[in-house]
Amino acid sequence: MPDVIAERVKLWWWALLIGILASIEYLGRFQGGKPDRNILYAYSTAVASAVAYGVILLAVLGIAGRRRDLLAFRRPSSWPVAIGLAVLLLIGVYIAVALLDPVLHGSREQGLTPTSWQPSHAGAYAANFLVVAGVAPFVEELTFRGVGYSLLARYGRWTSILIVGACFALDHGLVQAFPELFIFGCALAWLRSKTTSVFPGMLLHATFNSIALVAAVAT
Repeated sequence: MPDVIAERVKLWWWALLIGILASIEYLGRFQGGKPDRNILYAYSTAVASAVAYGVILLAVLGIAGRRRDLLAFRRPSSWPVAIGLAVLLLIGVYIAVALLDPVLHGSREQGLTPTSWQPSHAGAYAANFLVVAGVAPFVEELTFRGVGYSLLARYGRWTSILIVGACFALDHGLVQAFPELFIFGCALAWLRSKTTSVFPGMLLHATFNSIALVAAVAT
C-alpha cells in the first residue's frame, strides 16, 4: 500500500508539472501570437530552450526520486525489433502528417520554418538544431514516455498511451497541430510499451525533428 500511495503522489506531481508547462505554452501562444519564423537563427533561442529543458529534466528526476526504473532509461528488450518498429512508426507518422497538415496547417501554426536559408546565421541554426533534435527528444521522452508512462501504466496500456499522447500534444501549446502531435505522442508511447525503454523513442523523436529541421531550410 505505501508504494501505491507513493506512486499516486508522484503521478500528481507529474500531472502538475505537465499542467504548468502546458499553461505556459498556451498563454505564450495566445498572448504573443505565432513566434518569429526566423527564431531558430538566434543563439538566444538555443540558450533559453536548453535552460528550460534543464529545469524540466531536474523536475522529472525529482519526481522519479530513487525510483529510477520509472525513467525506463534502459536497453530495449530487442534492438532489432525496436529499430524496425521505430522505422515503421516514422513512416506511419509522416503519412498521417501528410494527410492532416494540408487541412489543419499544423506546421504553419508552429511557425518555426525559416523564411529562407541564411548562411550568416548557420552557427545559431546549428545550436538550435542540437537543442531541438538532441536535448528536446532526450528530455521529453524521459518526461512523457519515461516517468509519465510508468506512473500511468497501472491504469492500462492503452489508457497510458492515450493520456501520454494527449499530454505531449498539450505541452506544445498548439491548437491546429494538436491532432498531429497527439498521433506522434501516442506512437512514441506505444513504442515505449512494446520495447520497455525510452531509447527507441528518443531515436525516433530525434530523427523526426532532424528531418523537419533539414527540410525547413532545404526547400
